Amino acid sequence: MAQVQRMSRLMVKTLRDDPADAETLNHKLLVRAGYVRRNAAGIWTWLPLGKKVLDNISRVVREEMDAIGAQEVLLPALLPKEPYEASARWEEYGDLLFRLKDRKGAEYLLGPTHEEIFTLIVKDQVASYKDLPVMLYQIQTKYRDEARPRAGVLRGREFQMKDSYSFDITDEGLAESYRLHREAYQKIFARLGLDYRIVSAVSGAMGGSASEEFLAPAPAGEDTFVDCPACDYAANTEAVTFKLTPVSAEHGAVEELATPDTPTIETLAEHLGVPASATLKNLLVKVDGEIVAVGVPGDREVDLGKLGEHLAPAVVELVTAEDFEGRADLVRGYVGPQGLEKVRYIADPRVAPGTAWITGANKVDTHAKNVVAGRDFEVDDYLDVVVVEEGDPCPKCGAGLKLDRAIEIGHIFQLGRKYADTFGLDVLGQQGKPVRVTMGSYGIGVSRAVAALAEQSADEQGLCWPKEIAPADVHLVAAGKALQTELALDVSEKLAAAGVRVLVDDRAGVSPGVKFTDAELIGVPKILVAGRRSAEGVLELKDRRTGEREELTVEEAIARLAA
Repeated sequence: MAQVQRMSRLMVKTLRDDPADAETLNHKLLVRAGYVRRNAAGIWTWLPLGKKVLDNISRVVREEMDAIGAQEVLLPALLPKEPYEASARWEEYGDLLFRLKDRKGAEYLLGPTHEEIFTLIVKDQVASYKDLPVMLYQIQTKYRDEARPRAGVLRGREFQMKDSYSFDITDEGLAESYRLHREAYQKIFARLGLDYRIVSAVSGAMGGSASEEFLAPAPAGEDTFVDCPACDYAANTEAVTFKLTPVSAEHGAVEELATPDTPTIETLAEHLGVPASATLKNLLVKVDGEIVAVGVPGDREVDLGKLGEHLAPAVVELVTAEDFEGRADLVRGYVGPQGLEKVRYIADPRVAPGTAWITGANKVDTHAKNVVAGRDFEVDDYLDVVVVEEGDPCPKCGAGLKLDRAIEIGHIFQLGRKYADTFGLDVLGQQGKPVRVTMGSYGIGVSRAVAALAEQSADEQGLCWPKEIAPADVHLVAAGKALQTELALDVSEKLAAAGVRVLVDDRAGVSPGVKFTDAELIGVPKILVAGRRSAEGVLELKDRRTGEREELTVEEAIARLAA
C-alpha cells in the first residue's frame, strides 16, 4: 500500500513571494513550494517534500548502479589528513577543503570526494586478480568550502552525491567498467526526465586521463559548453582544442616600430591601424612561483581556468608589479617572445610555426612587426588556452561552434593508476606476480539533479516534476466543504491501496484558490480535484504539465491513476 500524505498534518509552508536572496529559478521555487529552507550560506535543510524527491533520485541511482553489479558501501565523511596528504590533494584542494583538528591536535577533513579512502579499502580487502573487477559506490553527503555559495542547492557547501569507483587489472577492464557506468548514467538521467548532453571534459584535481561530463542545459548553469550544430561534437569549454597547423609563408625581417603610450592591445591596434588579431598578446603568469609567458592572438583572451587545468597540479597566478623588478627583459606592456630570457613560453596553437605577428619589442614605447613563430622565437609548449568563442571551428568537422550554459549533473573519469601508485595498490596476477590495479571514478550530483530538474521542468505556475521523482503521483485537492474533504480522503485511501502515492490537501479553512495555487506550485504530475460535482461522485483530473482536464467518476479516476 502506498503512502497518503495529508497536508493538514504535513510540515509544508508555501510562500507567495520569491525569497529576497534568490537569483535562480530552482532557488525561488524550491523555497516557495516548501521543499527546502536555508540554514546558512550554502547549507540547506531538506523538508519532507524535498526529502522525498531527494530519496527518489537516490533510488533511481541505486537501482541502476546495482544493475551493473556495483556494490553499495558507506564511508565516513570525517576523514584523516594522511591519505590526502599522500595523494597531494591536501594541498591541491586549497581553500575548498573543510579542515579541522580533534582535541589531541590530529588533523582531519570533511570529504569532498573519496578516491583515497576507496583505494585503501580495496587494498585491505582484495589480494588476487580473482577478486577483480570490483565496483563500489556510496550515496553520501560531501563538503566543499565554496567561496560564494549560490543558486540554492545547486552550489552548496554541503551536498548529496553518488560517487563510485571501479578497480581492474587491465586497461581493457577499466574501459569496460567506464562503459558500464556511462550506459548506467544514460539510463539514470533518462529515468529522471533530464535533458542532458555528454561532453568531453578535463580531469582537474581528480587526476586521470579520459573524462566526460553529463550536463543539463539551463540558464542557471555554471558550466559553459560547446555544441556543434553540424556533427555530434560537444565539450566543456576547458576541453575544446584547436588544431596546430604550421604556416608556410615568406615574411620580411623583424622591424621595430615606435609606438608611444601603447601598452595594451587596444591602444596598439588603434595606433597602427591594424586589427587586434594581427597582434600577439603575451600574458605573464607565475607557475609555482616561476614566471611563464603565454602567447595568444591579440583579439583573444587567456582562459586562466583552462591554463590551470593544463598545468595542474602546479599553482598558476598572475604576476604583480614586484615581479618586474630586476628583470630588464620584462618591460611591462611591451613584452615580446623574441627577447625573453630564461622564461618558459607557452602559446596557443593559433600562434603556429610560420605565423607572423606584431608584438612587444621588449623596449618601452616600442613594438616589432614581422615577428615569426619558429623563426624569431621558439614555443616551449603549445596548449589550447584561449577563451572559447561562439563560432570557433569545431575540432571534429570545422563548423562554427555554439555556446550554451548547463548544470553539471555527472562526471566520469578513467583515473588509471594515479591513486594505485600513491598507495601501492597491487594484487597477485595470473602469473603469480604483483599487478598494479587501474581505477575509474564516477560521480552524480544527487542534490544538483534536484536543482537541474527544477530549472528544466518548471513553468510560470511553479514546479512540474517527472513522475519518477515527484513526491507523490497525484495531488488530490478537496476544493470545498466537508463533503469534498470526506470524498477526497476516501479516494486517497483507495488510491493508496492501488499503489498510488497520494498528497491530499485536506486543510480546513484554506480557500480553494489557495489550494489550487499550491497544487500548481508543488508540481505533482497529476492533480485530482474533489469539487462541485463531488455529490455525484465525479472528480476532475488535470495533467500538471499539459494543463489538460477531464471529468471522471471515482472508479475511472482510480483505474486511470493506478494504470
